[in-house]
Amino acid sequence: MASNADLLIHRLLVIDDNPRIHEDYRKILGGRAQAGVSSAEAALFGEQPTSEGPTFDVDSAMQGREGVERARRALDEGRPYSVAFVDMRMPPGWDGLETIEQLWKIDPEVQVVVCSAYTDYDWLELLARLGHSDKLIVIKKPFEPIEILQSASALSRKWQNARALRHHIETLERAVTDRTRGLEAANRQLRHLASHDSLTGLPNRLLLDDRVAQAIAQANRQGHEFALLVVDLDRFKLINDSLGHRAGDDLLREVAQRLKGAVRAVDTTARLGGDEFVILVDGPATHAEAMGIGERAIEAMRPALRLLGIDVHISPSIGIAFYPRDGVTVDALLARADAAMYSAKEHGRNNVQCYAEGMSTATQDRVRLESELHEALRNGQFELHYQPKVDTSTGRVNSAEALIRWRHPRRGLIPPKNFIAVAEECGLLDTIGEWVLRQACREAKSWQQEGLRPMRVAVNLAPSQFRLTNLVDQIRHALEAAQLDPQYLEVELTESAVMSDAEESIVILESISRMGVLVSVDDFGTGYSSMSYLRRFPIDKLKIDRCFVEEMTRRPEDASIVRAIISLAHSLHLKVIAEGVETPEQLALLTELGCDQYQGFYFSPALLPPQFVDLVRKSGARGQSLTEEEAAQTHSKLAGL
Repeated sequence: MASNADLLIHRLLVIDDNPRIHEDYRKILGGRAQAGVSSAEAALFGEQPTSEGPTFDVDSAMQGREGVERARRALDEGRPYSVAFVDMRMPPGWDGLETIEQLWKIDPEVQVVVCSAYTDYDWLELLARLGHSDKLIVIKKPFEPIEILQSASALSRKWQNARALRHHIETLERAVTDRTRGLEAANRQLRHLASHDSLTGLPNRLLLDDRVAQAIAQANRQGHEFALLVVDLDRFKLINDSLGHRAGDDLLREVAQRLKGAVRAVDTTARLGGDEFVILVDGPATHAEAMGIGERAIEAMRPALRLLGIDVHISPSIGIAFYPRDGVTVDALLARADAAMYSAKEHGRNNVQCYAEGMSTATQDRVRLESELHEALRNGQFELHYQPKVDTSTGRVNSAEALIRWRHPRRGLIPPKNFIAVAEECGLLDTIGEWVLRQACREAKSWQQEGLRPMRVAVNLAPSQFRLTNLVDQIRHALEAAQLDPQYLEVELTESAVMSDAEESIVILESISRMGVLVSVDDFGTGYSSMSYLRRFPIDKLKIDRCFVEEMTRRPEDASIVRAIISLAHSLHLKVIAEGVETPEQLALLTELGCDQYQGFYFSPALLPPQFVDLVRKSGARGQSLTEEEAAQTHSKLAGL
């Protein structure tokens, strides 16, 4: 079978001033000698003879100008000629040489056969003037039909192959161009990803460093100042842990947009990671301008953000450092601004502080403390002290509250107020809380094994720990590991932690109560409890906050609050314990008001386990155990479960 190229209809143009010559061309190229040319091609090129070959469509022009015009129209119509047969002498118009020159100006791809009896130019002159030897063949008149057929066939195929090659090259070039554009787009995207935060789209540390370096160079040239603001979100970890990382990501994206809206177009807002952002206030920037941007950032955070159906409020703590007075390098400026930010947190959060001498030392101490906290957890430097809880009517020690202390190898005994906040910010509080739970259960069981009457031990749960999905399993595993009866464990939760999501709290508290563990609400009266929820909570005790106990003997208003809390608790079948009792007058008033238990320095501070055991034994309580009512796991609605 013939190939597709063989079966194409090739358009030929004959330019000659002799009408009879045109007739000869048509006779030769009209198909009557096809078999002959096929045999000739086979002899020349080694191909198998075939009855099929290319078909030619022949157009005629009597003069060169006419032929060139035909070529122009054919090209415009998208049907160009593959081969042109051109006579050299065509008076009175253009000769063959000029015709070919004009023809190639119109269509430089057309193949040309000079077919003439006489010519005024030799081959070298033709080449010198035309310059396309690869597209030019000379045939002498009178010609043989086979010469015309072979020329038409070979040159048409050559023209077709050249077109196919050009098309292929153009396709490749388009593919290369498209691929190049794709690679350029990918490179742009990679450069953007390398210099921008993937979550918020803000510049990252790499791009921030570059822009700060440019700001430094410009400030040095022009002799002005610029400011760097470090923005840290307050209590972001609590939101992230409570609502999940996806909600946390949504919050960070919203914060990024709000911060961008609070700064000028020339300023840079970047995210360093986590919940820490940086604002570069381009110079010249005064103290008032930098403070103004900080205040606008705080104001931008005031509207609530709705996450998972909850209106979440977020606030920033912001620190400012100025170039060159606070630092002359990127790292120095960030360190000073970071120190100012921690100062803002220490001043109550949600405020702006400018760097001042001494702040860096405090920040370095905080970083060092965070590192040492990790070491303390690994090396077992924490210990529990126990403060007795005493029955107000009998004076007997009924239970104890486990309070953590840090036995630092160089700093000595560190109280929780000096490290709990740092532990929460660096993500160690939940791990420390789990250790406290397990240790308290172990020591409560060991007291029983030493012959001390069974006593209940109370453990404080941090708000973040209370929201852990595996909290109930943590409590169960701690009890099982120590082989402690659940009735001898009590968990204490702050009022605000319980009320942060009351419906979820009910589910968690019910699970804890079903195990037989008692539940107390700590610091009652300082939060925002709803009475409707309070009666639904499966809780057993309310602890009156020490702020009411301290002043109740001198302030009738505080005494009235204490009386109301006790009355409310008893009406809900809950026991009441007062904390922070330090004087006999306070104890006498609590007894008069009907408070069930108390704890405080008046009876005893928190003691190490051996000292606590000695205190209980000296109180004459050996061999006595909890009464049936005291051992009851709960007064809540789950008592029968």
